[in-house]
Amino acid sequence: MEYTELGSSGVFVSALTYGAFAIGGTMWGGNAKKDSIAAIHASLDEGVTSIDTAPFYGLGRSEEMIGEAIKGKNRDQIQILTKFGLVWDQSNQGRGEYFFDAEEQGNTVPVYKYTARTAIIKELEESLHRLGTDYIDLLQVHWPDATTPIDETMEALATLLQQGKIRAAGVCNYSLDQLKEAERTLSLASEQVSYSMLNRSIEADIVPYTQKKNLSIIAYSPLERGLLTGKYFKDSQLKADDHRNGYFGQFPAEKIKTFLAAITPLAEAKGATVSQLVLRWTTLQPGISVVLAGARNATQAIENAQAMHVDIRAEEMTFINQQLETVYA
Repeated sequence: MEYTELGSSGVFVSALTYGAFAIGGTMWGGNAKKDSIAAIHASLDEGVTSIDTAPFYGLGRSEEMIGEAIKGKNRDQIQILTKFGLVWDQSNQGRGEYFFDAEEQGNTVPVYKYTARTAIIKELEESLHRLGTDYIDLLQVHWPDATTPIDETMEALATLLQQGKIRAAGVCNYSLDQLKEAERTLSLASEQVSYSMLNRSIEADIVPYTQKKNLSIIAYSPLERGLLTGKYFKDSQLKADDHRNGYFGQFPAEKIKTFLAAITPLAEAKGATVSQLVLRWTTLQPGISVVLAGARNATQAIENAQAMHVDIRAEEMTFINQQLETVYA
């Protein structure tokens, strides 16, 4: 495993970090608790020391399972990355900016983006309780909230840093302008954004800015929620409440199948899966510091972690990129 510092925060994380969205179950069709905890334990055993989660993931369940999974382990050797700013509980209903309706165990739950100072403090205390810890290594704004001034949000994070309740502060899904505005108030450690072979828009603006400012990019959805594994082109049946039923339709299926077929022999020659080749490609892209990879069970977690062992030579990277160009053509 490789490790990297988040900006200049002093917080070092594994370059491949465990993404805990799917184990929460919400929007992913559920997941068995024993499999989720086994996936976390397998990741830790493979050197993946960092876990990225959020209160919204499973409406608290993801954080609770992580707390259970790391109980009794050396907390100093594990980095917990969590978030705030997506609220669903009744005490916050109607506050902030309406985002969407989530389907949770047959019920519709309105979700709001809300990053006011009081909400941040409340959410952090709830996360600390669920995770069974007294500090967070990286606390991130989950989504920007148009109803709260960015400087108010950043000032709250600065206070939490001073109090020692968090070791570093970051943002997620911020535009370049929002990122610049945030940095006028607080020196951030990271920005977490969607990035994959099929979604490289941040290379035009976010990547150059973060490289200049020594901000780490944490890339989520590197496998495009499983699409780049190839298995969803093989008569896969997603559950009705799995958000990917509608999500996958935006991508050119036939071109992606052709691309995956082209790089499969390269992966096989390396004794790797296509997923491992894709993950390793992502970790090697300029400006990308950390790549999140989710796993529903121990087998998937081990496969993800071992992607870091895949060696991609310069000429092989050129070949992959040439094949990738056909997807955009």
